[in-house]
Formats: sequence, C-alpha cells, structure tokens
Amino acid sequence: MNRRGFLGAAAALPLAARPAAAQDVAWPTRPVQMVVAFPPGGQADVVARPVAAGLERLWRQPVPVVNRAGAAGEIGNAAVARAAPDGHTLLMALSSLAMLPEAARLFGRQPAYELDQLTPVALFTADPTLLVVPAGAPWRTLEEFIADAKRRPGAISYSSSGNYSALHVPMAMLTTAAGIDLLHVPFQGGAPALTALIGGQVEAMASGPGPIAPHVREGRLRVLASWGARRIPGYEEVPTLIEKGFPEAEYYIWAGVFAPAGTPAPVLARLRESLSAVARDPEVQRALAASGNTLDYRDGEEFERFFRADAERLQRAVRRIGRID
Repeated sequence: MNRRGFLGAAAALPLAARPAAAQDVAWPTRPVQMVVAFPPGGQADVVARPVAAGLERLWRQPVPVVNRAGAAGEIGNAAVARAAPDGHTLLMALSSLAMLPEAARLFGRQPAYELDQLTPVALFTADPTLLVVPAGAPWRTLEEFIADAKRRPGAISYSSSGNYSALHVPMAMLTTAAGIDLLHVPFQGGAPALTALIGGQVEAMASGPGPIAPHVREGRLRVLASWGARRIPGYEEVPTLIEKGFPEAEYYIWAGVFAPAGTPAPVLARLRESLSAVARDPEVQRALAASGNTLDYRDGEEFERFFRADAERLQRAVRRIGRID
C-alpha cells in the first residue's frame, strides 16, 4: 500500500479552486449525523469525533456522532446505506465495511447492504493493525507467542469487534499464515474488546494504533508485531509480520467518510471541500495525533481507487478464511 501524507494533490487544492457549484449549494440545512457503527472508544469513534467537531466549527451546524453498534458494524453501515441521500447522514466507516457483505454470502444470506449503496467521500486514517498482549503476558516476541500457540492449540484467547470485523480478519490472517489455533472471543466493538484485554478476560487482540496508544505508553500493553508493509513510526522496534515470514499477513484498519449512494454531486463536492478543510484544521490534527492516529487524507478519485482496491483484497481474505461456525 502506498502510504501518503494528507497533503496530496486533492487536499492541497485551495477552496477557491473548487467548483462553484460546491461553494454555492444550500447545504447543510440542518444537523448532519455522523454514524459510527461501533460503541464509543473504538477506532471509528476516535476518528469521527474530532472530524465532527471540525465540521461543526466550519458549518456552524451540529454534527452529532451517533453510535449504532451491533453485528460487527453491519447494523450501522446498513442504516446509512438506507438513509435519505441528501447529505444529512454520513458514516465514519472502518475497513470492515468491505468485508461484511462478503461474509454474509459465505453463509448464504442476503447482505444487509451492498457496497454500491454507499459512496466513498474521504479517507482520514489508514494504519496497520498491531498485535497487542498484556504487559504481564509471558510472550515478549512474536516467535514466543506463535510457539506457545502451537504447543497449546485453542488455549490462547483473543478479542475482536465481531466475526469478520476489522479486528477479527487480521487475527484470522495470522492464524492461517502461522498455522496456529487461537480462541476467538467476539465483542460488539473495539472498545469492549480492548476493555476485555486490559481486564484479563482475553490474552491478545489486533488493534489500530489509536485506541491502544495510552495503554502502551502507560505500560499496560505490549506490542508484538504489526500487519504493515513496513514498520510504523513510533513503533520502530516492532517487527512486521511480513518481515517475520508471513507475506500474506498485511492489513490496514482505515477510517473514512461515506454517504448514501445517490447523494447529489454538488452536495458531495461541498462535503469533500469541507472535509479537506477539516483535515487542515490544526485542532483536528492535534486531536488525531494525541489519540495515536496518523492523518492520511485522501478524497475524490484517489479515495475511490484506494477503497475499491482494498475492498477486493479484503474480500479475497474473507473467502480464504471461510465460514466460521
């Protein structure tokens, strides 16, 4: 994956250079809901809140963050897919958005939504996930973790935000690649999954950098590996799974804004213009950095290409994992 800073070509365009239609459209005319399909405190929520606050300052219009958790994100994603396409309901989605319809098909059921019901608007973060364990765990390296898992199949438990969720699929990639059997304990979101890890209910999890950052700093959690193509700034001592001999174990948990398909083009243009301005807002940048996230802003065709390519890769990963009964 080609990681870029947020000052890409699209983001760098001055507002005056944007289409006049985007600047003149009468929108928003009322509060704009930003739906997060998970409980508060997870990766999507951590990104959504400073972005929503930035939009409120820009529009002088309320932008409440609405947590609609359940079914690994399927409930909230589907709610936005079915919402009126008028620009007043948005979704801050995670990479699991692309995987859940494919997972539904594995079980022969109708997906709650399809990807063509949602329009990619702007990407804000795209970070590799990290394999974390309690600081008091016996494993200090990835090799020790895998060796113990091979000695004790099914004995080491890990939490996730639900079956085929953004935090489950990377762990399934690892178990498949390393030939190990771990006990999967799904929760309704990343925040309760992290609480379970810190509270000693489980022994490992995959997480984006943001939610775990304060716990790593305070010495409660230890990071063993990352799913990135290269080592992460701030975690330079942490090896990637690729360099440890698992080339298929590459995964990024991204957070991006989507709108219902059919949202008028002038509204989408104004929305992208506004989100680009929010990405340049120093308060938003500080809030994301403080939460351990790296801003990686992309919009327009650039985000569209990123999303379609990543969706195809993640759907292949779901098919490789297969049914989980």
